[in-house]
Amino acid sequence: MAANTTVCNDTSEAVELFKSQGLYLKPIARLNVCVQLPKLKEPGKSISNWEVMEKIKSMAKATFIPVLKIIKSTMEFIRLEGEADNKSLIKTLIQILEGKTIKLSGFPELLKVKAGDAKINFPSQHDWDSFFRDAKNMDEMKAGERPDTIHLKDLPTRWFASKHSDKDQPCEHLVRRIFETYGEVRCIDIPMLDHYRKEMISSKTGNMQTFSFSSNLTFEAFVQYKEYIGFVNAMNSLRAMKLLYIPNEEGEKAYTALVKVDFDKSKHLSDRSIKKRRLEREKLEQLEREREEKVRKEREEEERKIMEERRKKEEEEREKERKKQEKIERRERRRKEREEKRRQKALERKKLEEEKKYQLKIQMEERRFLIAQRKLESIRLLGELFARVKESKREESERERLRRVMKGGKSKLRSAAVIPKEVPKPPPSERDLLAAEMTKNPLDWRKRGEEWIAEEYQAKVLPKHQRHKNVKGFPFHDSPNFKSSARFKGKVKYTPHTEWKKRLKLKEQEMRRWKEWSEWKKQFLYWKSKYAAPIPFME
Repeated sequence: MAANTTVCNDTSEAVELFKSQGLYLKPIARLNVCVQLPKLKEPGKSISNWEVMEKIKSMAKATFIPVLKIIKSTMEFIRLEGEADNKSLIKTLIQILEGKTIKLSGFPELLKVKAGDAKINFPSQHDWDSFFRDAKNMDEMKAGERPDTIHLKDLPTRWFASKHSDKDQPCEHLVRRIFETYGEVRCIDIPMLDHYRKEMISSKTGNMQTFSFSSNLTFEAFVQYKEYIGFVNAMNSLRAMKLLYIPNEEGEKAYTALVKVDFDKSKHLSDRSIKKRRLEREKLEQLEREREEKVRKEREEEERKIMEERRKKEEEEREKERKKQEKIERRERRRKEREEKRRQKALERKKLEEEKKYQLKIQMEERRFLIAQRKLESIRLLGELFARVKESKREESERERLRRVMKGGKSKLRSAAVIPKEVPKPPPSERDLLAAEMTKNPLDWRKRGEEWIAEEYQAKVLPKHQRHKNVKGFPFHDSPNFKSSARFKGKVKYTPHTEWKKRLKLKEQEMRRWKEWSEWKKQFLYWKSKYAAPIPFME
């Protein structure tokens, strides 16, 4: 609520102004109280205004005075102004207070009290007629320069606000409808609704009036009527009246507000002033548009700079990220290259070691085979030597026997040749066939080792699409020594590893068979020499 509003407890004297909005007019009931002060004889002694007010209120306690204030205080008297709820109470209060005395603490004298009706400051018809008659810069033939405009101040904003709009601003249409009850309204101006009014230069110069926009609780308005009678009716209706607001909702309190009413003396709603304000408003609108455009451009420029800086930062970040990624990729590539080099070196070392092992193994096998071959050759040589020695011994013994027989002169010996029976030979076994095959086509183990290394290279080093297929019929399975062997007939699939193992095992078996065969040969030669047929006697 505004500062000039008070709670109203008595609405009996209300005069309807605009019922739908809850606005009424109520007469102002006001009295003046004057207290004569004694002469102060003692220096430093003073009279308490608050005590005087309390004494006046206690004297009129039968009649409630809602408002009592001091309007003037001098060394001779104190003047107070009081306000009651209705006119009838004023007369009662005057009868109670007129001619009475009060006693203040510290003063032996009695103070006399006088009371009477208060004069309300409101312009009369004589005032505005004389003003416009005597004014030299006024033309009564023009609107706004004659008595046709009412200037109202301290109107509560919420009482004149529309129910369907912002309650912190008055509604111009509603104000027009309220004051059209006294006559046809030509023009209305509410400075609060014009947000350019604060900046208008013309409002600070010439006859233009300035306005206060410090608070939105109250506002002021200029109402101009088309006819003089409407202006007179409105002034007479508002004379010595205050505004009463009675809410339409039940249970809410009624309030009154003192409104300052005067006729316009500044030609506020004259055509010239309206045109000045319109031109000034257009200038201010243009300035505001320019300011807005400038602000918009500055904002766009700032946003553009911000976007440019952001773009640069993003580019820098992307560049940093790219360099970082490239560094990581180079590091990873170098690491992979180092790992690949180490892996290649390890593979090469492993390959060299395996090749050395294979070469050593082949050499060992060749050495063993050579030793076995030399042993066999030595056995054959010894056997042949022994056979020749035995034959020479037999011939020598035969000659010795014949010589003895010839010397003795005995009878002729007739000897018949003993033809030994032929022993049927058994069919050759698999061992004999294998021995004959190995004797006929001895293995070249160095060549087979090289073939095995080539097979290992095909199986472990080359990719799959470049390898020979591990099926029967490819070149490294076409060895005549193994293909013709009965041991490998019917086999379909070979692998280098299993084939090498089998060949090593076969080599061991062959060496064992060579040893058995050599032993058998020794026995055969022994028994052959023992049971050989005797040589026929020749004379």
